[in-house]
Amino acid sequence: MHKKAVSARALAFACLLGLPFAGGVAQAQSYPARPVSLIVPFPAGGTTDVLARALGQELSKSLGQPVVVENKPGAGSTLGADYVAKAAPDGYTLLMGAVHHTIATSVYKSLHYDFQKDFAPVTTVALVPNVLVVNPKLDARDVQSLLKLAQAAPGKLTYGSNGMGTGQHLIGAQFERAGHVQLLHVPYKGSGPLTTDLLGGQIDMSFDTITPVLPHIQSGKLRALAVTTNQRSAALPDVPTMEEAGLKPFNMGTWFGVLAPAAAPKAVVDRLNAEMVKIIRSPDFSRRMAEIGAVPIGDSPAEMKARIGADTENYAKLVKDAKVAIN
Repeated sequence: MHKKAVSARALAFACLLGLPFAGGVAQAQSYPARPVSLIVPFPAGGTTDVLARALGQELSKSLGQPVVVENKPGAGSTLGADYVAKAAPDGYTLLMGAVHHTIATSVYKSLHYDFQKDFAPVTTVALVPNVLVVNPKLDARDVQSLLKLAQAAPGKLTYGSNGMGTGQHLIGAQFERAGHVQLLHVPYKGSGPLTTDLLGGQIDMSFDTITPVLPHIQSGKLRALAVTTNQRSAALPDVPTMEEAGLKPFNMGTWFGVLAPAAAPKAVVDRLNAEMVKIIRSPDFSRRMAEIGAVPIGDSPAEMKARIGADTENYAKLVKDAKVAIN
């Protein structure tokens, strides 16, 4: 009998027995045979969206199929994550996840997915520092003068975030605790509407990632007071860290990465990882990341899984201390 015929019969027999290995290999060999959806759990215009579109553009070329970015915002990034968790585990529906999802695990008491169990990490795309920015109408030139304003009017100064339970929300809560002040939290569905209101003076400040506010800082429409990581950002070298501004310890940034549904074939995840890491570590992509204040990563699925586990544990304590909870 011809070898190809034997292989075909063996594959068919394996499928009848329900062996996942055979199906995974066959699927990986033909992957991708159609467009891939990359789900962004925030509106267009924010850092998650910008990174997804930059990666998707290059990934479309390397995979030979369109990578379509779809925005599914809501509930502090958890609606988009829930959508992907329940999608077919075939590698055609992916999530542009972020540190927000590790925080949401502790904040939301009724999530319908488990971020550590229901997803297969592919790779961390980039780390983006967060930055405290204020509307120039606010008479605060540095962190200490802002703290004095907040102390004089408890609960009056407002800060926006990308939603309840997101990184920006928790950074704001940490700022309140470290600075012994009380602010009014205003949640949004994403950086786009948040930045619009910040520019318009509807809110006083935000702790958003650098990407959406960098052009406005450079134009003078927003004033940067401090970055929230323990090292200065190359995009804002003259802006001090929170620790340099007197709030210690303070080291909180935002990472973004791609995940697939948990049961996605390992061969497909490995293929996606290889293609993405090649893109992320390329000189062109690195330059694009530097322009928006992002630091490219490109790690292995195992390394991303470890990052998620560590952050889930670390943020659980911060969430408990800050008493942030959503039913």
